[in-house]
Amino acid sequence: MNFGNLGFGEILVILVIVLLLFGAKRIPEIAGSLGKGINEFKRNLSDAQRQITDAPRAEQQIAPAAPANAIREEERPEPKRLMQ
Repeated sequence: MNFGNLGFGEILVILVIVLLLFGAKRIPEIAGSLGKGINEFKRNLSDAQRQITDAPRAEQQIAPAAPANAIREEERPEPKRLMQ
């Protein structure tokens, strides 16, 4: 098992130091907190990606607004009659 430049011996030494620093009871709590943090980070990352990809779709779905000088049908005056 090789993690980058760390061999098995180095990893074992690091684990022993962590065990001595935090104690056997705190290690599961720390691992659980680390796991929750990673899951929350992944969730936020996927939410951000979804917002980025959904934004162009939302802009395409928005109907173009009517021009400012357009007159609504109810506001138009009746046409003048040529013959009565």
